Parts: sequence; structure tokens; C-alpha cells
Amino acid sequence: MGTEGSTVLSPLWRGLPPIDSSAISTSASCGLPPRFEAVGTARKFTRSTLGQWNLNGLFDEVALVVSELVTNSMRYAIPADHRSVGTEYEPPVRLHLLRWTSRLVCAVRDPSEASPVAGEAGAGDECGRGLFLVEQFTDAWGWHPLAGALHGKVVWALFRLPRD
Repeated sequence: MGTEGSTVLSPLWRGLPPIDSSAISTSASCGLPPRFEAVGTARKFTRSTLGQWNLNGLFDEVALVVSELVTNSMRYAIPADHRSVGTEYEPPVRLHLLRWTSRLVCAVRDPSEASPVAGEAGAGDECGRGLFLVEQFTDAWGWHPLAGALHGKVVWALFRLPRD
């Protein structure tokens, strides 16, 4: 299940060999407009980035998780009156992909300080399964509030990468 606070990054290292900051192979980031169409933009960005990193085989799982995290940001972190076309409001919603040799982290930054909450979906419900899916398809996930002058939070998901 997701975690919060100062221990948020500990699951990234639990059960994995330690790495130093120089071991990051690469990272990529994409700003997203405050509209639900941004979910498609995030998937295209993910496909392109994973292709550049020769990780095409992970696309389905990573894209599902990215879609859920971005959808949650659009649904719960962006006020409805700011999601319309033509608004001048550009919130700091960003998708970050970070690749190390043994892991991939997807992180979505949004302007809400509210913690993500896993829903309880009934059999016929269309909503409420997003974080359950994130938990099922990743090795760990969590969130943490942004510090300092930044407002909002980052929700992240970890994938272990297959050995070559």
C-alpha cells in the first residue's frame, strides 16, 4: 500500500541493492495541461520515453499506472473550473520518468496537498480502482508532500527492471 511522509522513499530501496545518485541512467519530464486529454499525452510521452530507453516491453504496465496517476491528478487536484479549454491556469502537473539500472520510477506532481485515497469500488462502479491497480502492477508506490515554496505533492510508483 502507498506510504507518506519522510519515509516515502524507503520502499524504493527495500529489497534492492543500494545505488548512489550517479547511478541514474536518465530521466525525462513532461508538463501536462489541466485537461483530461492530458492522460493521452502522458501515455504518448511514456511510449516515446520507454522506446528511447529500450524498455518497450514494459509499456503496457507502465502506461496503465501513468494513466491512473495522471487521471487522479486531473480529477482530484485540479479544480473543475480550471480544466476547461482556454483557461489561463496552468498548474504544476508534471509526469517524471526516472530510470536506474535496476528500477524505473514514474512520478506525477500536482498542486493538491491532499493524500491519495484508495477507493472501495463495487462490482458495477466505474471509479475507485485506480490505486488498487497501481498497487497490483508496481513493486511499490507512495506519495509525499512537496517542501519549501512548492505546494502540492508527488505520487510515485516503482517498477523493478528485468535483468539483461
